[in-house]
Amino acid sequence: MKAQPAGATQSDFAAALFDPTLPPPPGLRAHNGSDVRVRFNVHRNNVHVTLAAALADTFPVLRALVGAEFFGAMARAYVSAHPPRSPVLTHYGEGFADWVATFRPAASLPYLADTARLERARVRAFHAADADALSAADLARHLAAPQRLPQALLQLHPSLSVIDSRWAIVSLWAAHQGHGALAEVDPARAEAALVLRVDDDAAVLGIDAQAAGFYHRLQQGQPLGWAAAVATGGFDLAASLALLIRHGAICAWHDYGENP
Repeated sequence: MKAQPAGATQSDFAAALFDPTLPPPPGLRAHNGSDVRVRFNVHRNNVHVTLAAALADTFPVLRALVGAEFFGAMARAYVSAHPPRSPVLTHYGEGFADWVATFRPAASLPYLADTARLERARVRAFHAADADALSAADLARHLAAPQRLPQALLQLHPSLSVIDSRWAIVSLWAAHQGHGALAEVDPARAEAALVLRVDDDAAVLGIDAQAAGFYHRLQQGQPLGWAAAVATGGFDLAASLALLIRHGAICAWHDYGENP
């Protein structure tokens, strides 16, 4: 199809593309004179199918939890309400988890939104920028000066994110990877996840709520001492740092007030 010089604007075209109740935008014509309504409907359907398929690829666990038919209905509703804002298809669905939290037909499954947040975090981790981890020698040098540890500012890997949930999102995700039985998972058990890229995959690591808060504070730029001091009882600083070191998640180490 081609647009006439005085035809539709891009906003007209996009509005009609995502609202099936609207007619094709004015000024369209087919090169062979065929009915533009039929051709536009085919194009509209292809766009919706492609975007819904992109959501299914990004949220396979969510799709498995609700079933293909229900997920398809959710995806179609989301696509109609939220056209893509980027030409990069992997960016599509960034707001899907927040939308799922408001999707009334799914209200009986309140863990779906955080499950979607976990799956979206994996996509972001997989496509995040590269960054070199601190060498073992650099880490040893910093750790050998315990008097300076409280003022340390840690720069964590760009792929790293933390999700602290009221629901068993790590266990639900793991069960769908073949690790554990889904029937044995209590969705109402609170769990937290550390998500980051390890080698060529996006890893999901179960952590406790105290560690989740600690990692959040480090990401916000708080000094190591303060980030650890406000943690609640039972927090294990050594284990939390060891987890970051073991997975190459510390990319820079500065003293408070030092220019990075």
